[in-house]
Amino acid sequence: MIHSRIKEAISESIATKEALLANEGLLKDIDETVKLIVEAYQQDKKVLFCGNGGSAADAQHLAAELSGRFYFDRPPLFAEAMHVNTSFLTAVTNDYSYEEAFSRMVEAAGREGDVLVALSTSGNSENIVNAIHTANKLKMSVIGMTGDNGGKMNGLCTYHFKIPSNDTPRIQECHMLIGHIICELVEAKIFKK
Repeated sequence: MIHSRIKEAISESIATKEALLANEGLLKDIDETVKLIVEAYQQDKKVLFCGNGGSAADAQHLAAELSGRFYFDRPPLFAEAMHVNTSFLTAVTNDYSYEEAFSRMVEAAGREGDVLVALSTSGNSENIVNAIHTANKLKMSVIGMTGDNGGKMNGLCTYHFKIPSNDTPRIQECHMLIGHIICELVEAKIFKK
């Protein structure tokens, strides 16, 4: 019983990734996203990330790939997950609301030409949607990552990666796959060996 569920979960993950591989529009959007982020960095801009729960962990992971290193040693790139300052996060959620936490940080740190990467498996997280609205007002580019439906994030993003699944773990696995590809290609284009 357990053995069959293990195989089933792996098969589901492979099937979702095969659907990504077959989606030429999505592959083109990954390429365009890489170009957008490279151009932002070339203009001394930054990349901000936001997500909740597992998506917060993914946001922090991807920010570290850019600000630390990915495949090779090179200068750091300015990338930050907006939930890592717990004093800020707890103050804003206490004084305002959790729905405002990321939008306040976008307002504080975001500038025209910066990039916001917003992760939400449902696409309906109010704090993520509010951050996107603030980013759009500031003329930032927005890279959205959601599940198949896209939720309230539909129509709000410069590029929107809707994973062809409604299963949270499969969605998050593909968010990390796309995120890792973007980090790899951004690093390679900026720091040509």
